Amino acid sequence: MKIKSFLAKPYASIVYNRVRKGLGTAVADQQAILQQLLKVGGRTVFGKEHNFKDVKTYDEFRKAVPIRDYEAYKPYIEQIKEGNQNVLWKGKPIYFAKTSGTTSGVKYIPITSDSIHNHIDTARNALLCYMANTGNAAFADGKMIFLSGSPELERINSIPTGRLSGIVNHFIPRYLRSNQLPSYETNCIEDWEQKLDRIVNETMGQDMTLISGIPPWVQMYFDWLQQRSDGKKIKELFPNLQVIVHGGVNFEPYKPKLLESLGGNVDFIETFPASEGFFAFQDTLDQEGLLLNTNSGIFFEFIPAGEIFVEHPTRLSLADVKVGENYALIVNNNAGLWGYNIGDTVRFVSTDPYRIVVTGRIKHYISAFGEHVIGEEVDSAIMQAAKEHNANIIEFTVAPKINTDGELPYHEWFVEFEHAPDNLAAFAHSVNQHLREKNIYYDDLITGNILQELKINVMKPHTFIEYMKSIGKLGGQNKVPRLGNDRTIADALKPWVQN
Repeated sequence: MKIKSFLAKPYASIVYNRVRKGLGTAVADQQAILQQLLKVGGRTVFGKEHNFKDVKTYDEFRKAVPIRDYEAYKPYIEQIKEGNQNVLWKGKPIYFAKTSGTTSGVKYIPITSDSIHNHIDTARNALLCYMANTGNAAFADGKMIFLSGSPELERINSIPTGRLSGIVNHFIPRYLRSNQLPSYETNCIEDWEQKLDRIVNETMGQDMTLISGIPPWVQMYFDWLQQRSDGKKIKELFPNLQVIVHGGVNFEPYKPKLLESLGGNVDFIETFPASEGFFAFQDTLDQEGLLLNTNSGIFFEFIPAGEIFVEHPTRLSLADVKVGENYALIVNNNAGLWGYNIGDTVRFVSTDPYRIVVTGRIKHYISAFGEHVIGEEVDSAIMQAAKEHNANIIEFTVAPKINTDGELPYHEWFVEFEHAPDNLAAFAHSVNQHLREKNIYYDDLITGNILQELKINVMKPHTFIEYMKSIGKLGGQNKVPRLGNDRTIADALKPWVQN
């Protein structure tokens, strides 16, 4: 055992025991965090506007602070960008995390000297819990690749600003710098294909032990490695590769192709990070779901997903959630976000401890006919059908088809296959049946002859890579929306439909 893995093991045990201890105090920790947030927030512009000095309980808090998305938050962000202090949190942010919104354009999410620990410590804890669970610390001695945004930061009124992954890159411990790939210079390349070419050059022949990134771009990296090596499996190229850390999208649709590319066993660790906070991570390999990060400067609220767009939705604290319910995740934190709707939905698979699965995006759904189909449902339907028909899926998206020249409307799917099914019609019928089982409203619409069965377009190779490139969102943390309630993506994809 080398020195880094030797030293990491006792530290992993300490952190793991600390995490385990917190399982039984999650609700109390959440109450304490709310009180601390109110104490500090009461001295800010936001806190004074919302009378935090009179807020003592959660019930009083939810009456004082409405739910907001970024557009409603923007005036406060603009005040900070103009140089004002104590707007949302004490002082000024130490960073702005710059992220692309689907409706808000570029968003600037504050990161403070208090909230940065949530991002850094939670990423560390995910790896240390894995070490403690498995006894495997050897990956700490090899090369580790983090597929991230550029660490070069611009400044907005003296506040360093950039992609979250680029910001976090600056906090990688010095003792791991010699293990980190790609090089700083390569990480700074903005063009994704040029960057990926350099990453392949720098990692080929290295002793890679850990790879971190969102699944579609890890797969793209694997594809390029295999092209460069005449089709060798990834475990042939990196025999000591042991861990893949992933998050950002539902993993299951990508898993079969990743496993095929790997050609050998690795462990997978799922995480739930965002610019607004690091919300959850997989703390064990033998239990479903991600452990909610209940003692890290974030007070969570949960709104039943079906109520997120009503004027006065039900707002629940952690103590009131139920297993199996789909909730919109609301964040209040020590970066100065208050009643902030991050746009993600989650479902609890356990409340002892509090573990969640990410079920989709609030704005990524189809309800053109009242069906309210969500990401988790289409992911599950197509993966079940793929298993039954020996098909491998690379990527897909779905949109409603309303104008049909006299036919019944339907859901139109755009699917890029690694291995297409032998019988596409039978495959489409299978997807349709599984979706009906998942969503009773969709089933009623089919039964009532309001909708006809879904239809699938087979897409040309590399469709979704070319599409993302065409809109300037290839690489990094960008991902293709699985669902759209309009035809924007669907119409843009028409040139790539295989005739």
